[in-house]
Amino acid sequence: MKNIFVGNLSFGVTEASVRSLFEAHGTVDRVNICTDRDSGQPRGFGFVEMANDGEAEKAIAAVNGRELDGRALNVNEARPKTDRPGGGGGGCGRRARQEEVIGQGVIKMLLAQRLTSGPGAVLRLESITS
Repeated sequence: MKNIFVGNLSFGVTEASVRSLFEAHGTVDRVNICTDRDSGQPRGFGFVEMANDGEAEKAIAAVNGRELDGRALNVNEARPKTDRPGGGGGGCGRRARQEEVIGQGVIKMLLAQRLTSGPGAVLRLESITS
């Protein structure tokens, strides 16, 4: 499995158009165009996953520098994710963002419950795992 970074995407590009560009060179397992988590607007880059490494290498060589919607694409093998402090910027880590939102919701619920329980109330916290 090879994960391919695709940069310099126009903001109007769709996952279908990126998929068709890469499918000319092999089987595409997944396409993900990253979006800003606040506005939902595309961030100008995305990722393509291809199961066959040979096809992926050919696709990288063929698509890098090619124009899509008037922009020359920057295509190369994606580097592995590194642990970075702080929050992310958008839709390429949707599961992490969903877990963060769920966690914030649980905290708000507990605070609301504490406020409505009155002084001296004790809340029991339990670990929630998926």
